Amino acid sequence: MKQNNSLFAQTLLAWFRMNGRDLPWRHTQDPYAIWLSEIILQQTRIAQGMEYWLRFMQKWPCVDDLAAATEDEVMRMWQGLGYYSRARNLHTAAQQIVALGRFPDTLDAIRQLKGVGDYTAAAIGSFAFGIPAAAVDGNFYRVLARYFGIDTPINTTEGRKLFASLAEDHLPEHEAADYNQAMMDFGATQCVPKSPACELCPLEETCVARREDSVDRLPVKLKTVKVVTRRLSLYYIRCNGRIAIHKRGSGDIWQGLWTVPEAEHLSSDLKATALLLQKDVKHVLTHRILLADFYLIERPNRPSLPPDFIWIKEEEIENYAIPRLMEKLLPTPTLPKGGSLG
Repeated sequence: MKQNNSLFAQTLLAWFRMNGRDLPWRHTQDPYAIWLSEIILQQTRIAQGMEYWLRFMQKWPCVDDLAAATEDEVMRMWQGLGYYSRARNLHTAAQQIVALGRFPDTLDAIRQLKGVGDYTAAAIGSFAFGIPAAAVDGNFYRVLARYFGIDTPINTTEGRKLFASLAEDHLPEHEAADYNQAMMDFGATQCVPKSPACELCPLEETCVARREDSVDRLPVKLKTVKVVTRRLSLYYIRCNGRIAIHKRGSGDIWQGLWTVPEAEHLSSDLKATALLLQKDVKHVLTHRILLADFYLIERPNRPSLPPDFIWIKEEEIENYAIPRLMEKLLPTPTLPKGGSLG
């Protein structure tokens, strides 16, 4: 049952009016701009995400423009944000919206967009259309768990249902957007994961975790995913000012991105001519750690490679969407002949 005048919600709203972050997508009710911000900000810090949002809005100011772009163009624009499935889903969803003829304006319809789940649908719905729905994210889990002293693991079916219900119970029906934004900002700047400034918190006197000295223990999350380490050997093959790259297919990391050859693409004779430039370059993904060795091969003639490889001018690599690891290995578009990446 909704508690529209709950002390918890009203205190948060008062805090938000004084401390809310000034973000450009909060100055519009354009569902396209709001949806774009929500997709970009998944797994991305605000400071980095804002730069990309502005870039996307400048290049593709409306959903028709984004839908008309090629996937390669979208992936290239996304480069550096990681979690590239978001970019593919974004492009597909833009085409869904254009096919529909308008941006969907109900929670069920918004959820039908590729890459949109319950949280994103609630965020778009409340911000763009005033739909009374709680956008339950990590900030909601943390604030609610601490304030109400809940130790039910947040990554269990029981926990998700419990926190979703609690968030809805305290949702002010006619202030859903402010409530969601207040919870996001409060969790991001006040009730932070580590060492929150509880003595400055407006909820301190009624917070169960503060009273029971359990702030550092909440929320509870079960550890279920094992992080694995994967080794890669990447070969930058240069031939008369051109290099070999290919677009990675589905079923592995970096789907749809362009990379240089790996060890399995090369003959043993070709690998024997390689010059090691960097070793054990570390890159962390969600559930795995990549350790890459990077090699340079100089050849006067193009060696035999699988048919999906193409040869491009070295300086043209900046026109292709490549993984962040490749950016680490290639801080400049070209390598000096016989030189090192440093």
